[in-house]
Amino acid sequence: MRASRMSTPAGPTPSPRLFEPITLRGLTVRNRVWLAPMCQYSCEARDGVPTDWHLVHLGARAQGGFGLLLSEAVAVEPEGRISPQDAGIWSDEQGAAWRPVVDFVHSQGAAIGAQLAHAGRKASTYRPFAGEPTGSVPVADGGWRTIGPTDAPFEGLAAPVAMTEADIARVVRSFADAARRAHEAGFDTVEIHGAHGYLIHEFLSPLSNTRTDGYGGSLEGRARLLLEIVDAVRAVWPDDRPVLLRLSATDWVEGGWDAEQTATVSRWACERGVDLVDISSGGNVIADIPLGPGYQVPLAEQVRSTAGVVTGAVGLITEPDQAEAILRDGHADVVLLARAALREPAWPQRAAAELGVPWREAPYPPQYTRGAWPKG
Repeated sequence: MRASRMSTPAGPTPSPRLFEPITLRGLTVRNRVWLAPMCQYSCEARDGVPTDWHLVHLGARAQGGFGLLLSEAVAVEPEGRISPQDAGIWSDEQGAAWRPVVDFVHSQGAAIGAQLAHAGRKASTYRPFAGEPTGSVPVADGGWRTIGPTDAPFEGLAAPVAMTEADIARVVRSFADAARRAHEAGFDTVEIHGAHGYLIHEFLSPLSNTRTDGYGGSLEGRARLLLEIVDAVRAVWPDDRPVLLRLSATDWVEGGWDAEQTATVSRWACERGVDLVDISSGGNVIADIPLGPGYQVPLAEQVRSTAGVVTGAVGLITEPDQAEAILRDGHADVVLLARAALREPAWPQRAAAELGVPWREAPYPPQYTRGAWPKG
């Protein structure tokens, strides 16, 4: 399903693509600069219930002008958390606690999505805070036994238990139950997390999935878990609301998951009800990743052009002109910011000024217009 395109007004200066609305199914998002999911590791009670930190973190970026905000990875099962301090949506209590966050984001004119996740063999790790340990959290310290497609561990972490078909069926149900809770909490969309070496990515990649049953082997077998999750989520998610998918487009290792397979699976997923694929990379195995400004944008462009699907680009996108060029040149349909948004919660407001958007048309809350950026 192609995103709708807004017409460019007549005149000498074209409207920046970054600030054109985009419509996916029945959801229209005010602009094309979105907040990427970023784990906060801040559920100090270790119960997965979001707190005031999550309200302020996401609320500030809604005030700052982002069009759509994606939550951090919210675990669909307790064992799916990356760390004990991760947020979740496996219980009704957690779902209800997300409602004030959703309501505040909506009050600022932004949309919000829940990223549904299971960390698989990379679960039960210490959060990456300065001064804290690294590696797997022992059961005695609040950790748990992890699961994966096989019992092969991620380098440096404890070995998981190979999942049975009953385990797989349970996880699929957990994603669907989480999507139902997200809808009840008022989220506008959900994003299925299939990237960064977490459970779905572990099944997709031949480097981590050496199963010999129907969930391994061929690309169809390795993609089976993802497609069953897409079907289960789409079955409980409203038809007029989009479902998003995040994929790592490459393992950055020869013989691993790559952009060609990503494009094929993206097309399959969109045929089953996914509306946008958010393209990241890496995380499944230790690899030498060529970091640099916009280093993942060519992957998003390849998936977009090969599979004919709506895509989002992410990865060291930091400057307004850079983000605008990605959209204007057809490399992606939206851009997502992560680290830049941590540094600058109101990045879209500065971008609007630098790209020539009049302050009255820029995404400012009325309380903040006295601080509007001068035209760049």
